Amino acid sequence: MKQTWTDPRSTKRLASNQRAAERRAVTLPARLTWKDQRGTTRFATVITRDVSEFGVYVECHSPVSIPLYRLVQFQLERDVRDGDALPRVLQQGRILTAVYRVTPPSPSKPQGLALRLMVDPKQRPAAIEPARATA
Repeated sequence: MKQTWTDPRSTKRLASNQRAAERRAVTLPARLTWKDQRGTTRFATVITRDVSEFGVYVECHSPVSIPLYRLVQFQLERDVRDGDALPRVLQQGRILTAVYRVTPPSPSKPQGLALRLMVDPKQRPAAIEPARATA
């Protein structure tokens, strides 16, 4: 009989939130624009479910065929861009993102896409910069 050993520190680490920025739940209409493998421009209307300084999660009511790591333009609808709950970069309009997770649709839930905001590291909030050792 084989025994499996689990390091309690790794279990605790997985249970904790390791996000670099807080996610905020929202329900906002948005649009995605991308080019498919043939170079044809495609569009999709989506609902934004949560946002952070580095990413957004959207749901598509009509399934779309967007592969992982595809570059996608994300844009909130013009009339919902103003708000304290939104990161500044999303209030400016269209932003380049990369698809880093695709959740397939189910009978009870639409297809979901996790998008990483392609933000210049110099524009990121100072709160997440690594601590520097001082001598």
